[in-house]
Amino acid sequence: MSVNSFGAKSTLEVNGQNYEIFRLDAVDGHDKLPFSLKVLLENLLRTEDGANITADDIRALAAGAPQGEPDKEIQFTPARVIMQDFTGVACVVDLATMRQAVADLGGDADKVNPLAPAEMVIDHSVIAEYFGTPDALNLNVDVEYQRNNERYKLLRWAQSAFDEFKVVPPGTGIVHQVNIENLARVIFPRTVDGVLQAYPDSCVGTDSHTTMVNGLGVVGWGVGGIEAEAAMLGQPISMLIPKVVGFKLSGKLNDGVTATDMVLTITEMLREHKVVGKFVEFYGPGVSQVPLANRATIGNMSPEYGSTIAIWPIDDKTTDYLRLTGRDEQQIALVEAYSKAQGLWHDDEREPVYSEYIELDLTTVVPSIAGPKRPQDRIVLAESKEKFNEVLPTYSSNPTTKVPVTLADGTSFELANGAVTVASITSCTNTSNPSVMIGAALVAKKAIEKGLMPKPWVKTTVAPGSQVVTDYYEKSGLQTYLDLLRFNTVGYGCVTCIGNTGPLIPEVSAAVNENDLAVTAVLSGNRNFEGRISPDVKMNYLASPPLVIVYALAGTMDIDLDNEPLGTTPEGEDVFMRDIWPTTEEIDEVINSSISSDMYKSRYADVFAGDDRWKNLDTPEGALFSWDDASTYIRRAPYFDGMPAEPTPVEDIHAARVLLKLGDSVTTDHISPAGSIKSDSPAGRYLTEHGVERQDYNSLGSRRGNHEVMIRGTFANIRLRNQIAPGTEGGFTKDFTKPDAPVTTVFDASVAYQEAGIPLVVLAGKEYGSGSSRDWAAKGTALLGVRVVIAESYERIHRSNLIGMGVLPLQFPEGQNADSLGLDGSETFEVVGVTELNEGRTPKTMKVTAAKADGSVVEFDAVVRIDTPGERGYYTNGGIMQYVLRQLMAN
Repeated sequence: MSVNSFGAKSTLEVNGQNYEIFRLDAVDGHDKLPFSLKVLLENLLRTEDGANITADDIRALAAGAPQGEPDKEIQFTPARVIMQDFTGVACVVDLATMRQAVADLGGDADKVNPLAPAEMVIDHSVIAEYFGTPDALNLNVDVEYQRNNERYKLLRWAQSAFDEFKVVPPGTGIVHQVNIENLARVIFPRTVDGVLQAYPDSCVGTDSHTTMVNGLGVVGWGVGGIEAEAAMLGQPISMLIPKVVGFKLSGKLNDGVTATDMVLTITEMLREHKVVGKFVEFYGPGVSQVPLANRATIGNMSPEYGSTIAIWPIDDKTTDYLRLTGRDEQQIALVEAYSKAQGLWHDDEREPVYSEYIELDLTTVVPSIAGPKRPQDRIVLAESKEKFNEVLPTYSSNPTTKVPVTLADGTSFELANGAVTVASITSCTNTSNPSVMIGAALVAKKAIEKGLMPKPWVKTTVAPGSQVVTDYYEKSGLQTYLDLLRFNTVGYGCVTCIGNTGPLIPEVSAAVNENDLAVTAVLSGNRNFEGRISPDVKMNYLASPPLVIVYALAGTMDIDLDNEPLGTTPEGEDVFMRDIWPTTEEIDEVINSSISSDMYKSRYADVFAGDDRWKNLDTPEGALFSWDDASTYIRRAPYFDGMPAEPTPVEDIHAARVLLKLGDSVTTDHISPAGSIKSDSPAGRYLTEHGVERQDYNSLGSRRGNHEVMIRGTFANIRLRNQIAPGTEGGFTKDFTKPDAPVTTVFDASVAYQEAGIPLVVLAGKEYGSGSSRDWAAKGTALLGVRVVIAESYERIHRSNLIGMGVLPLQFPEGQNADSLGLDGSETFEVVGVTELNEGRTPKTMKVTAAKADGSVVEFDAVVRIDTPGERGYYTNGGIMQYVLRQLMAN
């Protein structure tokens, strides 16, 4: 039932159209709030029901950004949910399974239906199998449909079976770019109970880079698929009122400095400032100097510095962008009128009260890259050669190795450590930004005019995040130069950034693996974690699109780009980077003459329709999905098997064994990789046993609809280092159920433990679960039989996902870790205090006892990281999906 304690309900008239709104000025203190908290305040005013959301909650939020540790819980109801297909397919499988479970329990299956608009963009499945040829795009899309036919049939079924669920078909673009170019409303008009309302757009997404929409002033962030499912089914997001870090900008970027350089600088600064779990909000006179595409780039990389969001205010840059991208004029007028009426319009002079402050003068930003394995490890470009050579010995036992290679066409060369074997313009982070995309194309043009070509060992790809990029490349005449340089378009999707790099040049791959070379990848993405980009590549560097072209020409990371030539002209003259680098004026001239709103209107006119391949898919019908037991892509999930109507009380954990002992910065890629499947891995063996040929394994990301594959792929990253099994790399551990604890795969060990009824523990260091909002990192952990994770610290989304799967997240006492406590992973663990959760309270700590084989005992009080009452409810139900299903059955 709606409550209006503050009398906030009002009317806003825009061009003769009336909208019901909830005025922020009805609440004392609203004017000092940061932009992001104003959006949350409106959300509470509009959804106040006197039970879950009360007048006291509204007053607590209006009191301002917390100055101490956050401790006040609120319930946030996002306006919509957005998904990509890797996580989205798993979501749809879960919803279809939930429908089946409701039907099996005698309930109404149609109750499992999105209550908020849910949109999915299929962008994670195209792999760059083909490259360097004009037909690479069509060839890759053909392969994509062949491999993913079963998954796409499921999504076509979901599009018709669920209300408020829409799918953007393959080959359209990357989810976050499609979001800012078309799906985002900024101010959301929606008819509720017969009344046309207007309220701030907000969203949660099944991808951590959902924060890209923050560039438009839309509050949105990434959540795990399981939390997104709950939001789709009407469950509010339980959260503590966050600290808000005010990031003041002044000045303007210098000529030749890119948005990528800016975001890498900000990433480094904010990682150092420690913003995990906080909101970051940009303000100050420099805001008006930042184009909206640059804002989106910076918002996109919020997960790389750890904040929940990185929000920008609404101003004329926002409305100009909406107009450029073909939005309706009434919608644009609504955005401006509503934002000004509610105090959401940016004012350079206004400084809200923030929890913390940080500042950057944009004139100090210099060209940069990041690597070789974390996005926050920024390197000043002028120092890149020196920094590369400093770390090379940690990747190669013989840094000076050179290997002769002859390609199929007879080309011969020597391949050395540091060789750039992948150069990819990829990822929504940068392909959404015309300034860097045009900049890259101008570098290509100037390189061709100087007679330069990429080195023959480089795999060169372009994967735009939107078909509009191709339109403005064609109109400007620059596509020709990219094609001549072998930077042909390979797909409209995430590609290299998500690990869908495809195979390296075969002879190069063979030379790398036979000689253990430490070769590199350079990509314009947001993630460069170990093992993510290619199993052949040990070192990955993030760079702007123009620099990707430059490094392809150089062919090596072992180069001083300021002082060493990239190559020579046909006349023998040296060509340096500065000779082919475009000016800001040159880039702006092309942008102004080549990009128009008609391009966006045309490309997005019928964005959900798809091509003939999509339309002609054989699609199942009916409220319940027709499961095929022979499918290796789509299997009914096991989460509700044997689930009682009432939750079973949670219990203390006894006689548990350690499955993995891990170090710092273990990412969700380490836990649940999305890339290629090795034939000798448990996942590969499963597929082979089920009749799948090696060339059709596809990727782990594409198999997320099959839990049998995904369990076997959990903790299977080829770069994972489990300290229980020293000397190994990959998904290996010791099996303590057997004499002498032999080394085996993580999956095989978990089977042995589960057959013996032994619960499992994971020990980890700092920043556990950083990276993608990958729900399978938690799902796989739970299905392996892990009951508790004890880490030094967690990234926000993964901690939440663990709770959502019924896994208990504990934290070592401040200043302690497994090593300082003398734990080596051979111990038997007990966790006492879990049962207190059944009594409606969350203890601050739980007693952990680790017994060693010699009879000695290590005891410590672990911090409980169930942070809100809502999370406690999810955990005691065995997980968020079980909680939601029981709620649906009760209503």
